[in-house]
Amino acid sequence: MSRGRFGVIFFTVLIDLIGFGIVLPILPFYAQRFGAAGLGYGGVIGVFSLMQFVATALLGKLSDRVGRRPVLLTTMLVNAVGYTLFAFAGSYWVLFLSRVVSGFAGGNISAAQAYMADITTPAERSRGMGVVGAAFGIGFSLGPAIGGFAAHFGTAAPGLVAVGLSLANFVSAYFILPESLKTELRVKRPLLDLAHIGDAVARPKLRPLMAVWALVPLAFAGYTVALPLHAAAALGWKEREMAILFTIIGVTAASVQGYFFGKIVRRVGERALVIAGTFGMALAIAVVPFLSSSELLYGWTFVLAVSNSVFAPAATGLVSVYADPNEQGTVLGAAQAIGALGRTAGPPLIGTVYDASAIMSFVLAGAIMAIAGLAAFSLAPMAHHAKEIEEVGS
Repeated sequence: MSRGRFGVIFFTVLIDLIGFGIVLPILPFYAQRFGAAGLGYGGVIGVFSLMQFVATALLGKLSDRVGRRPVLLTTMLVNAVGYTLFAFAGSYWVLFLSRVVSGFAGGNISAAQAYMADITTPAERSRGMGVVGAAFGIGFSLGPAIGGFAAHFGTAAPGLVAVGLSLANFVSAYFILPESLKTELRVKRPLLDLAHIGDAVARPKLRPLMAVWALVPLAFAGYTVALPLHAAAALGWKEREMAILFTIIGVTAASVQGYFFGKIVRRVGERALVIAGTFGMALAIAVVPFLSSSELLYGWTFVLAVSNSVFAPAATGLVSVYADPNEQGTVLGAAQAIGALGRTAGPPLIGTVYDASAIMSFVLAGAIMAIAGLAAFSLAPMAHHAKEIEEVGS
């Protein structure tokens, strides 16, 4: 694995996620200022994921055809457009449009993960995905803090900072991000054909993992809609408290995925981490409406973050290891597309239940997450870790 290229893709994802983190904690309150209630906020969240689904279905295969670099560079510019709309949104529908554009740009995660798969061996791939996850975590840590500070200079400031970061990301990546996919490994597939999703689900080895990829995002996205509404109503939370929550998630993810994950996965394997992480998230979500203080909610958020931080790179690593070298972008794109469908369905589903019963919304999200954990028991274990341990010990 080339440490130089590894660092470049880490930096690329980091800057991208800092921009995303800037707007994330202020988004629910931003939407409410334009008169959006639970359904309206769920729509803003859901359309982002819907566009991610469209993009991941396209961009993963496009990166298998033309390479990872042009896909990543183009989506950085698209992201800047989305943040510009966010910064100057004067109505709910302009805000909605900004999330449409940013959601499409967010589909570049399949190309970024395929880039990482290109420059790692199968044995080290999950740990490579863990370091990419650490970039996510650091972005979530720095983004809310930057957004909170920028908000003191006006409502447009957080979005403009995100625009600047996206453009800086484009400039730096343009000069220092090399192409990772060799010409002889490039494959032309129909870009608008969604058959790759059906193919992934049809493979016995991938089928239970695709179920996990659908159910976990569905439950988690529903939780992210219900949480700010419940925290504001029950605990009086504002932007500051939400920023603290996302900072906890980010710092935990950066620590777990950047340092601990590589050591843990080498010993227990991806399958065990997917199962443990899923059930950990299920418990941390279901318990939320029964918590009586912000401190308890922050504590269970830490449990949720640890569980998610071992689940995400392990699940991604399994997908990339199962896929052939010339279809990394396609299979990862299928997984991300299925996940985006889950994130599209989750907000309106859990949001509708929340309108009827706050308690049941969290219990339902936790139950769906637990069902994903049960599906994970059907995952085929990987054999490369035992060999890897022997090599480390020799």
